[in-house]
Amino acid sequence: MTAREEVLAAVRAALGRGPDGEPASPVPGGPRAVHVPRAYRVATGTAPGSVAACDLLEHRLLDYRARVTRCGPDDVAATVARELAGAASVAVPHGLPEAWVDAVRVGGASVLADEPGRPLGAAALDRTDAVVTGCRVAVADTGTIVLDAGPGQGRRVLTLVPDRHVCVVRADQVVGSVPEAVRLLEAHPDRPLTWISGPSATSDIELVRVEGVHGPRDLRVVLVGP
Repeated sequence: MTAREEVLAAVRAALGRGPDGEPASPVPGGPRAVHVPRAYRVATGTAPGSVAACDLLEHRLLDYRARVTRCGPDDVAATVARELAGAASVAVPHGLPEAWVDAVRVGGASVLADEPGRPLGAAALDRTDAVVTGCRVAVADTGTIVLDAGPGQGRRVLTLVPDRHVCVVRADQVVGSVPEAVRLLEAHPDRPLTWISGPSATSDIELVRVEGVHGPRDLRVVLVGP
């Protein structure tokens, strides 16, 4: 038995489980598995995709100092272009709607495509003014946007290095609670997740707020829906 196997066997024994992970018969004098009740709240009274859900998400995001712009489905490209005003270069992930990419070009910014097999390097991203992406799901209760690296969302580094992140969130992607979001994310358990609650911010021991240390200091959310 290797050292790794010994450690895992000890963990299983402490949890009261056998080699196959199933509950094992208690060993006389040994540790016993303890049932932990998990009566967690799994949903809120906020209906997914509703006006109330979108209103709450906007309220939370504004409280986190993000910028929120609401628009209809036909105005997404134009709204994205306005939120990118002043950016000379914009990174776009693979799978982003072409209408949004065209809007970036019309606005005069250089488009830097992050493509499979031809990813943008860290130095190039560091020189990039902004990035525009979609999202997988948003949580109204916590004001959190989740990206899972699916089409139109890109790699994690793509949304963490540029100083401005314009993120498009559709109303039908807004759920009430974190457990509701997790259930959706379980469809692709192998994808890396990026959970975003407002612009990057931290405070030192004197509670001085500093933004942009761990991600973009400028988060702009385009909320599409009711």
